Amino acid sequence: MVEQPTLEKNGVRGKLTPQAPLAPLVWFKSGGAAEWLFEPKDMADLQAFLHDLHPSVPVMALGLGSNMIVRDGGVPGVVVRLGKAFARVEKVDEVTLRCGGGASGILVSSTARDAGIAGVEFLRSIPGTVGGFVRMNGGAYGGEVKDILVDCDVVLRSGELITLGVAQLGYTYRHSELPDGAMVVSAQFRGHPGEPGAIQAEMDRISASREASQPLRSKTGGSTFKNPEGHKAWQLVDEAGCRGLTLGGAQVSEKHTNFLINTGTATSAEIEALGEEVRRRVRENSGVELEWEIQRVGEQ
Repeated sequence: MVEQPTLEKNGVRGKLTPQAPLAPLVWFKSGGAAEWLFEPKDMADLQAFLHDLHPSVPVMALGLGSNMIVRDGGVPGVVVRLGKAFARVEKVDEVTLRCGGGASGILVSSTARDAGIAGVEFLRSIPGTVGGFVRMNGGAYGGEVKDILVDCDVVLRSGELITLGVAQLGYTYRHSELPDGAMVVSAQFRGHPGEPGAIQAEMDRISASREASQPLRSKTGGSTFKNPEGHKAWQLVDEAGCRGLTLGGAQVSEKHTNFLINTGTATSAEIEALGEEVRRRVRENSGVELEWEIQRVGEQ
């Protein structure tokens, strides 16, 4: 466990909370507490905090908590949540935006629309923040972050601020080579010139498609499994007879079988166990090994 004096003596200017419940901050609304939750006041506060924090203390970033299972035993060490100071989006040139790591996909896409920048509409469909998009090479509706990212500013676990170009991130499908404990504090996205009305029409199309096909009004975590090469995860799950499958308070969505749902009482252990049961059934039915897309963090 982290010793309280180790964190409190460092003159933190942001908000530092011990044993902070994480369930209210994640989409599944389940799971345990963070040993410490740190919400930095600004970049300097984040850098100083990480620099002074003992290297043995684990650090994890938390955005909107959409694609994450926080296990019931909670998260040891420090969970860092970037707030308003890291949520600004500004126009750099005619086709480029600089976006804070805490900015949502909705804010980024709306700012791009107002600036007449097309090509980033797909970000509106991803429930999360820029930091998560960059780390996971977020994508949907034919677009991926690797297609629009110029570079990103990252605060390392040591507190050092560095800039990484897209080629340095080692992007593959829903994966990057960002080091553990690193925080994406801003990113530059480059699109192409567009007409605001046409950009809005594309965002409306994407929103309608999501609404029609995904259980957006449920306590869910977004896409559960990565699409295997040559397959669609939802189809493999459906063919294995898992549509509507339940375990305790957890359920495979009837609407979209690559979504798990907390029907109201599910523990994180039940949600994760249901996911593992789905993986087992798919493996037996098709021979395909599904990989988790949802990040699972903390202790059982």
